[in-house]
Amino acid sequence: MPPIRVRSREAFERASRVLPGGVNSPARAFGAVGGQPLFIARGDGPYLYDVDGNQYLDYIGSWGPLILGHAHPRVVKAVEETVRRGASFGAPCELETQLAELIISALPSVEMVRMTSSGTEASMSAIRLARGFTHRDFIVKFAGCYHGHVDSLLVQAGSSATTLGVPNSPGVPHGCTADTIVLPYNDVDGLTETFQAHGQEIACVIVEPIAGNMGLVPPTPEFLTALSELTESNGALLIYDEVMTGFRVAFGGAQQLYHQSPDLTVLGKILGGGFPVGAFGGREDVMKQVMPAGPVFQAGTLSGNPVAMAAGVATLQELRDHPPYVKLDELSKRLTDGLHRLADAAGVPHQVQRVGSMWTFFFNPDPVTDYDSAKKCDTTRFGRFFWEMMDRGIYLPCSQFEAAFNSILHAEKHIDQTLAAAKEAFASL
Repeated sequence: MPPIRVRSREAFERASRVLPGGVNSPARAFGAVGGQPLFIARGDGPYLYDVDGNQYLDYIGSWGPLILGHAHPRVVKAVEETVRRGASFGAPCELETQLAELIISALPSVEMVRMTSSGTEASMSAIRLARGFTHRDFIVKFAGCYHGHVDSLLVQAGSSATTLGVPNSPGVPHGCTADTIVLPYNDVDGLTETFQAHGQEIACVIVEPIAGNMGLVPPTPEFLTALSELTESNGALLIYDEVMTGFRVAFGGAQQLYHQSPDLTVLGKILGGGFPVGAFGGREDVMKQVMPAGPVFQAGTLSGNPVAMAAGVATLQELRDHPPYVKLDELSKRLTDGLHRLADAAGVPHQVQRVGSMWTFFFNPDPVTDYDSAKKCDTTRFGRFFWEMMDRGIYLPCSQFEAAFNSILHAEKHIDQTLAAAKEAFASL
């Protein structure tokens, strides 16, 4: 029998009276899987507990930030000590510098950093900086990649925009996207042709080096090489959006994993240890164009918030001092290999794609390499699978087009629990 979720239903009805759709982000709305979202009371280690007291093994981790699991003691201690001294000052504090130094030590391509309060702010600011530095207007993005709800980037975006089928949002004027060129992900020929036609007008290319917002889609080596060579030869800036992948697939992110060196990097999620945070950084000559060092405006009242900085410092120090990446990779491989075997045995057409501790189970018989192939997934079957797993205590992303995440607290027993639930779920399909 499914768990009792009476209080969650009541909480959603109450929220729907005062919040649009009952949520504060469409990614939480369960619109792609039907039913109503669960309301969470607390998180502990690898588990979530809803307001009805049901326990779930969490493969979302707040959509990626909680690589250490919920309420990690080192993070909790740092936050408690910091908030007692004041939650916000509107003035510089040393924690901002400390976190920036940790970022720079982890990512050799980053020489200076500016903190923001979200990944959206960081993406928006990085693009403004690229335009200001190059004195050009055109930007290139890739279909299915999501870089926050920035007007100029909300064109064929992934994440909840894909889930809800509204990649082009009402309220975005045509002028905001007139200088945005959208290309297929992993399309080297299309990228090359675009630079041949517009190379001297392109300010930057922004890309998820590992796409996570149309489900997990790895880049091809040829694609990464073309990105680097074409931007450099044409005087454009290459922006890696590592909001998801930064400190997740390696301590130095996807650029460490793939030996790349972008001009600018956008960060978030893990960087804040569960608190709202973002950052962008890169080459010193580019970053010194940001006000007050230079003329490109960027600001934020709560940027560098002490509590978020403390959580971020504690998280990155823990990852640096006790690198979990080999173990994370091994356990995540055990999980995705097991899902593949079980789905094969049940005759379920599928692909399982993974990089490190990020993964997606696609209800698609063919490899997913870009936005068009992602859209061929059987989202109805995914919705059924989602609820079968949820009813067995496994909390997966509520969209076929989101990546799942393992934490350092997912142990072998949790993998076994997940695979046992999946075996039953596949049989029910």
